[in-house]
Amino acid sequence: MLNYFFKKKLRLSNSTNFKYVFNKPCINYTCEISIFGRFNLLGHPRLGLSVPRKYIKFANKRNKIKRLIRESFRLLQHKLISMDFVVIVKKNIALLKNKKIMNILENLWINYYKQLYI
Repeated sequence: MLNYFFKKKLRLSNSTNFKYVFNKPCINYTCEISIFGRFNLLGHPRLGLSVPRKYIKFANKRNKIKRLIRESFRLLQHKLISMDFVVIVKKNIALLKNKKIMNILENLWINYYKQLYI
């Protein structure tokens, strides 16, 4: 049985972790969201978030977007390669519905899936 929790070990917690990812990233993006990734040796993926106040003024809207990103990561974490990911949100995301945001995220995560069937 798979464990679908989002525990502390799955989070990028300090600036050193973020700098590691930004140093030599593998980037997938749309006009609303960018996902930076870099391989780690931990055996599991980790997630960091950046939702700037500059683009989304209200905290409740920023928090909603963070929850959607965490939820999409939580559901797909077992299919992802062992990488550190930083998700950066852009200005246009505030105009989208939740279902559209989840579809965009799923399409971006597909590029990082494990190649189980090859």
